[in-house]
Amino acid sequence: MTTWSSICVDLFDIRDAPETRGSKAVTGTDPTVDKGPCRVFYCEYATSFHKGRTKGVIVTRTRFAALGALALAGALALTGCSAGSNAASDGGTKSIGTPDGTGKTITVWMMNGDLSDKVLDAAGKQFTADTGAKVKIQTQQWDGITTKLTTALAQSDAPDVVDLGNTQVPVYAAAGGLTDLTPYRDELKDGQTWLTGLEGPATVDGKLYGAPLFAGNRAVVYDKKVWKDAGVTDVPTTYDELTADLDKVKAANPASDFSAFYMPGQYWYGGLQWVWDAGGEIATDKGGKWTGTLDSADAVKGLTAWKDFQNAYSAKSTQDINTDKPSQSDVFAQGNTSAFLGSAWEIGSITTAKPELADRIGTFPMPSSTAGKTQPVFLGGSDLGIPAKAENQELALYYLKILTSKEFQQDQVFGVDGWEPNSTELLDAVAGDVDELHKPYFEAAGTSRPTPATPGWATIEGDASFQSMFADVATGRKSPEQAAEGFSKHLTTALNAQP
Repeated sequence: MTTWSSICVDLFDIRDAPETRGSKAVTGTDPTVDKGPCRVFYCEYATSFHKGRTKGVIVTRTRFAALGALALAGALALTGCSAGSNAASDGGTKSIGTPDGTGKTITVWMMNGDLSDKVLDAAGKQFTADTGAKVKIQTQQWDGITTKLTTALAQSDAPDVVDLGNTQVPVYAAAGGLTDLTPYRDELKDGQTWLTGLEGPATVDGKLYGAPLFAGNRAVVYDKKVWKDAGVTDVPTTYDELTADLDKVKAANPASDFSAFYMPGQYWYGGLQWVWDAGGEIATDKGGKWTGTLDSADAVKGLTAWKDFQNAYSAKSTQDINTDKPSQSDVFAQGNTSAFLGSAWEIGSITTAKPELADRIGTFPMPSSTAGKTQPVFLGGSDLGIPAKAENQELALYYLKILTSKEFQQDQVFGVDGWEPNSTELLDAVAGDVDELHKPYFEAAGTSRPTPATPGWATIEGDASFQSMFADVATGRKSPEQAAEGFSKHLTTALNAQP
């Protein structure tokens, strides 16, 4: 039986990301943490998107942890945690209700930099007013959180609610560390369509183990002046318009080290958008058996389209590198590209390095090859889970209900902290309050795709095989068909591995 000995989570490749609060820029430090077999990076952003507020206020959150999967599974199994062992797993639909928590206190582990004190205070006040119970927030640091959380989930005094990175949920769910929320899914969703990129990874073997809290994603960042100088004045709304515009930019900037559109060859988060846009999928699950499907006809079509785009508009020197060395924002700030596919926090990086570029920056969602649509995106974000051994299960459920509710998402998660809310309906509802620079991120988020909801996915995120596959395609070391065939076999093995 195949096993996997380590898990690394690499949601966003990031080094030295600047953190900006208001007009005060604080340069971050390299978040690399060496822990055992891997180094892990997980960054998310939030922005103040509201009209009338300072534009481009970027809050960069860096999450990092290293995890031994065998240690995780063993720690939980030895203390009696196993999948389906919690009380909510007996099927059917249940009501959360309003539990009486008089004299009780729930403990909530919230990751540093996720929800602000103001938002958490609002949640606590509503929770106490409704239930009589109090909330004790314990802010956790990302450094060492995996070991700390693994230990906590195995103890009888586990916290009542935990804040998890969306693609981390399958690891803890498969090991039996989280309560099955499936009986309460309809009530938690309250008629909303949760973002696929948040709900998908939290749904393991058809059961829900995490309630979506917020999201972040990517859009095209471009230099309006460079495009105007090349004769491009309108934002492209179709893929053909985009490539035609980039042809003009490329012709006006013929230097060999200039990228009309900077697309590093190892940038798999970007490349996946072409795969999804062509109708391909990373993998499929049938009866608990995962099969890598990057070698399907649709996926190969997407890989080929991405290769054509990368080779045509990104400098040859970018074919075998990732987004961190050099960073995309540095390449843009130095004038070596007119556009890239990036997160909103990278706009802050650019304006910190060169404030004079602030008025030249524009954004738009990456157009789809299908007219009238945008490419599907990978979402980073957070889900809320309830440890299977949490003492106050009913109160914890009510707390989740508050934070994921339509009103709280719109008024607090978005309204105060600026995060993308957890449903497509709410993305539409807040669209009028998002400034023009950041509106494309919200538009793109509505078409997200999930990563495989299995603990083995963390192996793929951590072993750099995705980066290698895309680089093989970009450089021509392998044809899209050859690269996809080998990688799909690796996917099948990794996704079905048993901890």
